Amino acid sequence: MTRGWPLALVLLSMPARAGDAIEAFGLRWQTPVRADWKYEGGVLHLLTPRPSTEPRRPSQYALAATPEYIKVQIEAEVMPEPKQVRNRRNSLILVYAWRDQDHFNYAHLSVDSARQAAHHNGIFHVYGGDRVRISSEEGPHTLTDGAWHKVRLVYDGTTGRVDIWVNGQTSPSMRAVDMSLGAGKIGIGSFFDMGSFRNVRITGEAAR
Repeated sequence: MTRGWPLALVLLSMPARAGDAIEAFGLRWQTPVRADWKYEGGVLHLLTPRPSTEPRRPSQYALAATPEYIKVQIEAEVMPEPKQVRNRRNSLILVYAWRDQDHFNYAHLSVDSARQAAHHNGIFHVYGGDRVRISSEEGPHTLTDGAWHKVRLVYDGTTGRVDIWVNGQTSPSMRAVDMSLGAGKIGIGSFFDMGSFRNVRITGEAAR
């Protein structure tokens, strides 16, 4: 199931807009605003938080120039913005099954549990409108301020099943099933916060 892709093929698979792409982890990543991101010392930093778009859904994410995966695994280490920097709740996201800016799913990793904030810490679906939660609200928060966390996302577009582990732990809030999207691309970023990513690895089976 797992296979690598030559970088030349990867770069051809996604149109680039001048000035918006950034190279990191052996891939090209398309960003909304290139100046919001910095890759240094093997770490990709999201430096600038931006408000959510209308309809209400995330837009501040970098999209990897890869094939559209029908089955995929994302492995990464993520670190949210330290809470003391700004008096706000902090989160990061992993985007999967991305078809276009109006149709994708994402995992929201947060310092809050879903019981504390219903639109935090779970799996969400975007299909032309506001994001909609598609996972349970049962489960603890997944991030701790100021620390690196090992994250693994496994998605099977043939069944619609996604599972996420953070530091080896999962919960009902970190798994869901959605059959509406199938294959798609991968992204990393945040809903409205800053944060950092390192050791990002994407492997999977491309759609035919």
